Amino acid sequence: MASVLIVEARFYDHLNDMLIAGARAAIEAAGHSAEVVTVPGALEVPGAIAMAAESGRYDAFVALGVVIRGETYHFEIVSNESARGIMALTMDGIPIGNGILTTENEEQAIRRADPAQLDKGGGAAQAAIAMLELHQRFA
Repeated sequence: MASVLIVEARFYDHLNDMLIAGARAAIEAAGHSAEVVTVPGALEVPGAIAMAAESGRYDAFVALGVVIRGETYHFEIVSNESARGIMALTMDGIPIGNGILTTENEEQAIRRADPAQLDKGGGAAQAAIAMLELHQRFA
């Protein structure tokens, strides 16, 4: 049984709750345990994963959060830099499933976050588990 850490950038409570529900269900269905830690925003997710990975307490990670386009360039910075940070960690061999949603509006976010619809939280958890299995295969 693997220990999976869900790192959530809590900004939209109702959307994050759906993402976490989907991720937890996928992790538990695969026979693993999950723990959740909350960070202020999507830019802090890669840093939290890096710190947790150094602890050696977790086998895989799920990054969750929602970034909805606003009126400024901030959307692009947050979306691009959080994804870049997560990708850099995966290139270092850390098993991560990226479930940080980047959407144009709340309607798109709800559709993607809802476990009864696109279930992107569950998909990110499945990706993390798949990457963990691959990591173990190559170890």
